[in-house]
Amino acid sequence: MSQNFLVVVFIIVSVIYFLMSAIKILKEYERGVVFRLGRIIPVKGPGIIIIIPFIDKLIKVGMRTVTMDVPPQDIITRDNISVKVNAVVYYRVIDPIKAITEVEHYEYATSQIAQTTLRSILGQSQLDDLLAKREELNSQLQKVIDEQTEPWGIKVSTVEVKNVDLPSEMQRAIARQAEAERERRAKIIHAEGELQASQKLSEAAKIMSTQPISLQLRYLQTLTEIAAEHNSTIVFPLPVDILEPILGILKHKKENP
Repeated sequence: MSQNFLVVVFIIVSVIYFLMSAIKILKEYERGVVFRLGRIIPVKGPGIIIIIPFIDKLIKVGMRTVTMDVPPQDIITRDNISVKVNAVVYYRVIDPIKAITEVEHYEYATSQIAQTTLRSILGQSQLDDLLAKREELNSQLQKVIDEQTEPWGIKVSTVEVKNVDLPSEMQRAIARQAEAERERRAKIIHAEGELQASQKLSEAAKIMSTQPISLQLRYLQTLTEIAAEHNSTIVFPLPVDILEPILGILKHKKENP
């Protein structure tokens, strides 16, 4: 009786183990690459799949976009400046079979190719391009990395350069350059303002010379502005054209006493 009971328990346990080994559940973003006696059969999933224990080997592959940080890389730019640059790469598996059969550990391989490409592409650029033309470099990095990972069934969608760490002496040099540029712009703006002011004054002088009444109006306006300031002492400027008749009379009397 006890022996039969042990046999029944063994059979039940074996069946449960077989079912647990044979039935697999893959999530919506997962696919299953199955090797049956070493040969690949069509990709399985998502949902419930059944494999043959001890004969089939299942490898799960995620199909979601993966965010991978590229560690800081020491790069010497084309103008011989040493910088540290890190980046982030967004990629996803589009062909699970190639990702498993064409390369060993596709995550590690993608990380390595991203690091070497980052050093190669950015090393061909000058520092000014590295700082100012970030979008163009990102596009070039994405294109080159994607071309190299395409045979592995990997699609690189985006590459973004995150930080560019400059040496302290280079940061000070850039700060001095920016300050000099701001001073140059300020001087140019000031000179342009002086030029425009002189042009306007010249135009005003021409108008007053052709229309003397405008000078009188300006004289009256000046008196009004002085009076509005509540000064205790007011100096009245006397236009030269008022003095001209008086000076003429005095000159005539002097010549004809």
